[in-house]
Amino acid sequence: MKKLSLLFYYILFIIYEELALSCLLFKTFPTSILLIALFSIPIAILLNIFSSIFKAKINKIITYIITIFIVILFGAQIVYYSMYESILSFYSILNGGQVTEFMDVVFGMILRNWYGILLFALPIIVLIVLHKSKVIDFEKRNLKETIIKIGALVLVQVVAVLCVNFINSDEIYSNKDLYYNTHVPKLTTKKMGFLTAMRIDFQRFAFGFEEKLSVKVSSNAGDSSDEQEYNITNIDFNKLIEEEQDKTIKEMHSYFANQQPTNKNKYTGMFKGKNLVVLVAESFSSLAIREDLTPNLYKLYSEGFQFDNFYTPIFPVSTADGEYMTDTALIPKEGVWSFKEIAGNYMPYSYANVFEKLGYSSNAYHNHTATFYERDKYINTMGYDSYLAVGTGLEKRMDTSKWPNSDYEMVDVTTNDYINNDKFLAYYMTVSGHLNYTRNGNCMVQRNWNAVKDLPYSDKAKSYLAANIELEKAVGKLMNNLKEAGKLEDTVIVISGDHYPYGLTLDEINELSTYKRDDIFEKYHMPLLIWSGSMKEPIKVDKLGTSIDILPTVLNLFGVEYDSRLLIGKDILSDSEPLVIFADRSFITDKGKYNAITEEFIPNAGVKIEEGYIEKINNIIYKKFQMSRLILENDYYRKVFLAKN
Repeated sequence: MKKLSLLFYYILFIIYEELALSCLLFKTFPTSILLIALFSIPIAILLNIFSSIFKAKINKIITYIITIFIVILFGAQIVYYSMYESILSFYSILNGGQVTEFMDVVFGMILRNWYGILLFALPIIVLIVLHKSKVIDFEKRNLKETIIKIGALVLVQVVAVLCVNFINSDEIYSNKDLYYNTHVPKLTTKKMGFLTAMRIDFQRFAFGFEEKLSVKVSSNAGDSSDEQEYNITNIDFNKLIEEEQDKTIKEMHSYFANQQPTNKNKYTGMFKGKNLVVLVAESFSSLAIREDLTPNLYKLYSEGFQFDNFYTPIFPVSTADGEYMTDTALIPKEGVWSFKEIAGNYMPYSYANVFEKLGYSSNAYHNHTATFYERDKYINTMGYDSYLAVGTGLEKRMDTSKWPNSDYEMVDVTTNDYINNDKFLAYYMTVSGHLNYTRNGNCMVQRNWNAVKDLPYSDKAKSYLAANIELEKAVGKLMNNLKEAGKLEDTVIVISGDHYPYGLTLDEINELSTYKRDDIFEKYHMPLLIWSGSMKEPIKVDKLGTSIDILPTVLNLFGVEYDSRLLIGKDILSDSEPLVIFADRSFITDKGKYNAITEEFIPNAGVKIEEGYIEKINNIIYKKFQMSRLILENDYYRKVFLAKN
């Protein structure tokens, strides 16, 4: 009986894993199956060569090790994706030691994805059966066969690269663009396969990568002849361009010089001179705003700005990316921790750097580890006077031994730091709303369980509400302390989430939602609360907004002088064109929703889009990602403002 070729096993194994992953991640069979197969075959040949150069016994062991390792890799990816909706990067793997703090979360996600992990593990069972049946050939191959395989590997790889270079190669986010110029691992995985995306990521991580700068500058600047006032400062971009020698920086100057600034509006300066408290709340969602359970959060919504079309897309580094977008109005750089990489840069428009120039004190707080994601360096870069967290003194004021720690206790022991100052800025990154949403292991759920135990929801949904009651109590404590100090009417409270509550399944989210949410766009439909005790009535805002729009919106409300051209996000209250951008380059505009994975545009009812509209928005988004990355990499604001001064 002729035995099954080990090479044939590897080819089927790799292609199977890739197709299974694609179906699980993207909920559809890949249309680019030929290209995925072409890139998979050279990998299979390479693995086969490595496991065919020794004696049969050793080759068996190597084959088992390789199979198990790849199954674990694909299983890790499905678990990682279920949390962060992104592709594993070598940067995150090497910097991911802190994940050991959340092993219960990881195990929970493994259990949630048991069926996917089982699918990936099927080849191990097949290999065992083939091995025991003695129908697979583990014998050592001779030099001639190895040379032939190397030749086949090169040939198939060349064919795959030729397909990349010559099939639909001129389109934005084409295979060619993703392979050579643009780093979007999620799209690369969909079009070329997970292992190819990881190989490209490793190359760029190990040897560096500079995206092709393709800024097509168009004159978008406002007509200087009109009487409209803009949020703009006196930056001489012509002089900067003329004096700059670096081509990249010169092109960045050209890009920003030609951006349309946002207009000043009837809300400009509405909160001028008031104090500011900013909370970036862990997994905070509109699901947690209820008049019965969270009356303080409900009060902020019902009496403040009502941003009813606000979205908080998740980016690869979860909380850190969510916080980064909220604080900087920039899009995170793919493949790294922007939170960490921004350290040492000049950030003139961070809350602390802006308000300290206006005479405000600035204090930052976090009720988890001070150094998690290297947040201590980030907070220092943002310019805060002090940073109190676990490890920098918070543990001396409250019990930080529980998990998760209490938002209420954090607020309770910190407001005296600033509340009696003439002008103050306080910044909180909360943690009480963190997963897992279970009574066992989540102290905040246990603490607030009696308030939710009789509600008609699943235990997971009730646990999410219980966890957020602790945030509710923190907000109540903050408002009470402000009132007692006579500062409530002179203080603005801003609350947004870092990401959607991915500790809940879509079904569990819909248990709590007032409408049926989808898995593509609507699960990211989140709240932005901006409230002041001085507001006489609520202000309803129907315009689309997103995380990167928070900072410029707040700066405008406080009447701060800033140059809106230099921020990627825009003031929601201005007349700027609304745009919600997702990590995979999907988007929402006032005309409809575009799914970058399926390349499908869903227009709003009664809306007809002009020819080239999707390409136009894709180009705008491409540049926003690119400029956000270049601002980070080049410490661009330092170059603009130091040159100016």
